[in-house]
Amino acid sequence: MDDKNKVSRRNFVKACSMMSGAVALNPSLLAASGQPLQQAHAALLTDPAGAPVDGRNLLPGKSYVFHYPYATTPCFLLNLGRRIGKTADLETESGDRYSWNGGVGPDGSIVAFSAICAHKMSYPTRRVSFINYRHDGMPGTSPGQSQRPVIYCCSEGSVYDPADGARVLSGPAPQPLAAVALDYDNETGQIKAAGVYGGDMFRQFFDEFGFQLALETRSSDVNAFVGTTSTVWPIEEYCTNPAPC
Repeated sequence: MDDKNKVSRRNFVKACSMMSGAVALNPSLLAASGQPLQQAHAALLTDPAGAPVDGRNLLPGKSYVFHYPYATTPCFLLNLGRRIGKTADLETESGDRYSWNGGVGPDGSIVAFSAICAHKMSYPTRRVSFINYRHDGMPGTSPGQSQRPVIYCCSEGSVYDPADGARVLSGPAPQPLAAVALDYDNETGQIKAAGVYGGDMFRQFFDEFGFQLALETRSSDVNAFVGTTSTVWPIEEYCTNPAPC
């Protein structure tokens, strides 16, 4: 068995163990309206100093980055500034239908998605990010896109609606961004990432960018799962050039 297969097998066993533990604690993690959650272990979101993030302090319009479910797979954490309801009719590239559960937090406005574009897997790095959250929309585009917050990938022009489960509004992306399930504590304001659902692209991501990720993170195990916490960074602190286009 080669090293790649050994790593894959080890992570598969690890995923099964984590999934079993998470489901034992919360059976609802087994599915989101029929779509099984992937890697449904919980990770508390913390600030760079290690303190739990308080969802009541997340600013509308700002873009935050954290990693989940793997230590090298970036996600967007967003406060859209208004209550966001459930979306029922999303579909993956393979034709699997699923529902998105909408926002959490005191105003139901906090959402999270994988920051890996569903087209050619552009993602935020420490140096540059060609996929970004645009709270003020996209000037010069159609009225529907110029008047609402969007996630925009300028690599190939894919546009996603974060208020509608990251549904594709335009461009070549074949499916919505994978959604991150969030658990919000009403008393403390703490947020946990609790699973991923929809069409994730993690295996393709590791195959395509594994060498680059290893250099960026100085890690020999780029598909290691994130631990019990995950650091949240404002994108302008995480990335040197967060909006190149």
